[in-house]
Amino acid sequence: MYRVAICDDEEKQRELVKSILITLSIKINIEFEIELFGSGEQLVTYYLHHNPPFHILILDVEMGGINGIQTARRLRGLNNLDEQIIFLTNYPEYMVESFDVMTFQYLIKPVAPPILEEKMIKLCQYFQALDKKFMVIKSAYDEVVIKYDDLISIEAAKSLTIKSKLHFTTVNQTYGSKGTLSDYALTLKDSNFLQIHRSIIINLLHVRKFASGVVLMSNGSELPIGRSKVKEVKDFYTKFMIMKVD
Repeated sequence: MYRVAICDDEEKQRELVKSILITLSIKINIEFEIELFGSGEQLVTYYLHHNPPFHILILDVEMGGINGIQTARRLRGLNNLDEQIIFLTNYPEYMVESFDVMTFQYLIKPVAPPILEEKMIKLCQYFQALDKKFMVIKSAYDEVVIKYDDLISIEAAKSLTIKSKLHFTTVNQTYGSKGTLSDYALTLKDSNFLQIHRSIIINLLHVRKFASGVVLMSNGSELPIGRSKVKEVKDFYTKFMIMKVD
C-alpha cells in the first residue's frame, strides 16, 4: 500500500488524477491510499501536525497561495526527504526550478493517463526495492508508515485492556499498536536494531551512550538493559560502530 497526496486547487483536476490512480490500482493490483488537498498550505499544515507521511506527492505547480514548488520546498525544509514528487503544470519553464526540491517527474498538463500510470509504476517499483526500510503499523484507527531510521525503540507495554500492546517511539512521536516483540526482533535483526531487554528493542542509530546498565537514546530516554544482555549489547554495539566507521 502506497500513500499518495494529490494537491491541486482545482477540484476537477484532483478528481481526475484520483480516478487515474484508482484505475491503475485495479490494473496492477497495488493499493493506493489517496488523500486530496486543495492548497499547498493545507498539505504543509498536515505535515506540521505530524500526521502520517506520504510516499508520493502529486503537486500542481500553479495554485493560489503558495504554489507547488514552494509547497515542496517547505516540506523538504521540514526534513521530509523521502517523499517522491511529481509536478503537474501547464508551463514547462518551471522545470529548472523544480530540480531544487528533488523532483521525480515533471509532467505537462493535460497529462495522458498512460503517461501518469507509467511514472506511478516506476515509483512503486522504487518503493518495493526500499520496502525493508519502512514498516506499516496499525495505530488506533489509522495505518502509520514508519521509516526505520526514524524509529528509536519498540517497547512492550502493560495494558489491562489490550493484549500484546506495543509502543513505537519515533523521532516525532509515540504510537500504540498491537504485536509480538519477538516477531519484530526477528524482522529487524538485520537493520541496525537490537533487543536489549525482554520488552525492549532499540535502533542502534539512535544510541548516544551506555551507562550503568542503561542505554541513553537520542530523544533523551534511558532504557534498561537486561542483566543477562549487558555484555552482548555492548559487544554488538562496538561491532556496529566499527562497521559504521569502515
